[in-house]
Amino acid sequence: MLWKWLVKPQGLKNAPATSIDLYCVRRAVNDKTDIEMHKEHLRQRLGLMRKHKLYVNLKKCIFGASEIPVLGCLVGKNGVRPDPEKVRVINELPTPSNVKELRQFLGLATYLCKYVDNYAGKIRPLSQRLKKEAAWNWTGECQ
Repeated sequence: MLWKWLVKPQGLKNAPATSIDLYCVRRAVNDKTDIEMHKEHLRQRLGLMRKHKLYVNLKKCIFGASEIPVLGCLVGKNGVRPDPEKVRVINELPTPSNVKELRQFLGLATYLCKYVDNYAGKIRPLSQRLKKEAAWNWTGECQ
């Protein structure tokens, strides 16, 4: 019996690569201001998807936006920037009071490393507090 998948099953070895290819290469991000051109591109892409029996969840679609959330970041014609909500949560975290809390904070703050120049240099005082022989003394430099 011959059969084919109607949806992509989990666990296939090449499924992530195929998904990323479809997600990134076929992304309909348009920085042009012509709304009609954008609508035409959408019609073409959605028609092609219908032809090949590919479906999208309209609740997850964003049309005509100048900036869209992609993999935890905001992507627009001016580039990639961190999600302000994630930055707000990190900023509102209480000051760590022990090594365990400091590790948790650094794990969350790593999200920002690609957006901060000299990130490793800026967190050096915090990283030094993680060493076994380091005494726990929170200074202004750490804050």
